Amino acid sequence: MIKTPYVPHLFGDAAQEKLRSRLGWVTAGVASSIPWPQEDVWVLYDNHEYVLRGTKDGEDKRSPCISTPCAQGKKDSEMVRIYLFASVIGWFKGGHVDVTGWVWGSRPVLYGSRDTFTTTLDGGKCFDCNYMPIINDDRIRKALAFLREGRRLRHVHEPYSFLSFYKVVESQFNSKERVAWIQANLDQLDGEAGKRVAELRAQGVDVGKHLFDSGRCAVAHASLDGAIVDPDIPADRRRIADDLDVMEGLASRYLKIEAGVPDVMELYKNRDRTVPWHALLPAGTLETLQAGGTVRGMSALGQLRDNRISVRLWPHDAPDCMCNMRWAAESYAPGVVTFLVVNDRKTVFLRFSMDLANGRVHTMLEDGGVTDQFGELMEADIEHYTRYFHSVVGNALVELCIDGLDPVPCEIVLPVNIIPQPPEKMVALALEQFRKGKCDSAADYEQQQPAK
Repeated sequence: MIKTPYVPHLFGDAAQEKLRSRLGWVTAGVASSIPWPQEDVWVLYDNHEYVLRGTKDGEDKRSPCISTPCAQGKKDSEMVRIYLFASVIGWFKGGHVDVTGWVWGSRPVLYGSRDTFTTTLDGGKCFDCNYMPIINDDRIRKALAFLREGRRLRHVHEPYSFLSFYKVVESQFNSKERVAWIQANLDQLDGEAGKRVAELRAQGVDVGKHLFDSGRCAVAHASLDGAIVDPDIPADRRRIADDLDVMEGLASRYLKIEAGVPDVMELYKNRDRTVPWHALLPAGTLETLQAGGTVRGMSALGQLRDNRISVRLWPHDAPDCMCNMRWAAESYAPGVVTFLVVNDRKTVFLRFSMDLANGRVHTMLEDGGVTDQFGELMEADIEHYTRYFHSVVGNALVELCIDGLDPVPCEIVLPVNIIPQPPEKMVALALEQFRKGKCDSAADYEQQQPAK
């Protein structure tokens, strides 16, 4: 099974510090169809560092690049890593990222792409490629590389794009197995690919044989009497273009279904977010909750009850008032444990619902808040809780962190009948009200004192 581990990200000054932290870098210019970050983003993927060099804006706009640490004598081997990283991130984000050239330097210099077909790019500062699959199988690596080529060439050279998509499948089977696999999977295609298969069959065409003879062989060869794709014949080009959806559909299906390489949408639908905490739960508890059963009492939660949780808005660090919060289960339902986290001063409290049956954790946003029960409420508590609340309403990602474990992400909140407000505007308003309340309380206290 292909692993999809947590991928740490760094932005801003932290990313720049990484670029300054060592000598020896190789930088590859890329052509990309996926949204690219405007600012540099450092990621740690498969225990290697990569920096996606931002495109910036205005007069300072530049070509997208990927930099990675590289000793001078290891340029070729490190470029293999960059090609693989480009293949994976393109597949994962539903497009392509392909290398256009590269340069080595003691410092991470930029590479100005000469590729005139680079897609116009966009993207915010918080670029996210978390949980990208790790590829250790060389056959899958080759399949991803051919898919990368096919997607990049799709709107550049359709015949060569078709050939690259065909090689995704061809590289994984012998001749007999390939024919059988294509035949078995044509009926599984949908959308434009499925429509084209139905159209060809309505004409009495053996679709698998057609893809091989009129597609793969016609593009790859130019025999005297055999079928070819003549660059000067519009009908030949249209035939390949019409069949391109089918071949890309088969290539993508092989990678997703046979090779088991998930993309971001597949992971969003199917990944169990609670996995980092499974080892803390007794085996019986985990099995019961995953099956939709109910447990009772803190003792059923094993080591999880003894840990402290920090709550942060990704990708920022948790503020002091949300660091190492005490954890307590409050209620139990089939497959679900609802729990409360409270800071040591008992001024900030947050609630969450851990749904083991569905592998999700939900923020119970309306059930959290701040309190001055013990007279220790500070401005920082008001500031950070208000920022947390309004950021979550605005679709920010909340992560629950236990030392030594990967963070557990909460589901994005989709507000209903609420107009989200800018978090910093609401922070300023909350602080103003808090300060005014303290002043009013002080004035009331002074008026209640006996005259001297």
